[in-house]
This record gives sequence, C-alpha cells and structure tokens, in this order.
Amino acid sequence: MTTPLEGDLGWMLGVVFRAYAKAADHVLGDLPGGPRGYQVLSAAVGEPSRNQGAIGADLGIDRTILTYLIDDLEKAELVARRPDPADRRSRLVVATDKGRETWQSRREALKHVEAHVLGALPAAGAESFRGLLQAVACSAQARDPLTDLCEAVSAVRGEGPPGKR
Repeated sequence: MTTPLEGDLGWMLGVVFRAYAKAADHVLGDLPGGPRGYQVLSAAVGEPSRNQGAIGADLGIDRTILTYLIDDLEKAELVARRPDPADRRSRLVVATDKGRETWQSRREALKHVEAHVLGALPAAGAESFRGLLQAVACSAQARDPLTDLCEAVSAVRGEGPPGKR
C-alpha cells in the first residue's frame, strides 16, 4: 500500500535526516556540542585555519552559540584559538593534536553511520546519491546568503563550480 507521503520530498528528507541524526548522535553525543561540535571541529581541522566569523558563516551557527561551542571544545583540548598573523584583532580556530585524532576517529565512525543509512542502495547507487545530494545541497546553499563552502570543496577536489561539471 502506498501513501501520498511516500513521494513527498520533505517527508523523505525528514526520514533520512532523522535516521542519520539518531545514529550520528550515538557517535558524536559525548563530544562538546554533539554534532554541531563535530562540525566546528571539522572546520578547525581544515586548512587554511579560519576565524570564528568565517566558521560561523560556513556552518550557519549564530555567533553567540559558536563562542560557547568553541569554548567547550577548547576546554576539552580539542581546539585552540591562535592569533591571526594577518589581523591581530582576529583569532584563528585550530584543531589540537588531540582534536585531529578525535576528528579522525569520529569521521571513521560516521562513515559506518552513513553506510548504514544508505544501506538500502548498492555501493554505486550510494555514491551516486551522495553526488546528487551534494549538487542539490550546494545549489541550495548558493541561493542562501551563507558563504559558499561547496565551492571550496569543489576547488579542493579539482572540480568546476557546482552545476558546471
């Protein structure tokens, strides 16, 4: 039996998101800030190092909330704030060695979560889905006033801008 919801994009996205969020919470729940803390840690692991404002813009996290997240990650010795050599008023958020190790282990655990959530698809289908979802996410982000992190990802991968590949 089918229902009208089965073809509804919002319903489908919600079901997949809830399954991912629930499983990811088991992997990230003990990190300061949980999944949001993981995203901030991921940004801190990235190169080049960025300041709090850039990280907040990329992740869509309010400045006040982000300050508390970074404070908590710093107390856990996962990130550190360093002076920005280009702007003495700015502080870069960088991952510590412990933070890089933690990020790597959590990233590996999240790969298992992703494989579980996408388990209904064959490997090639899961990779195709990820590529299509990335294109949709990057397109949606480009229409949103947030900084376009997708262009940075495409540049690192040596790809052209989203939608022009």
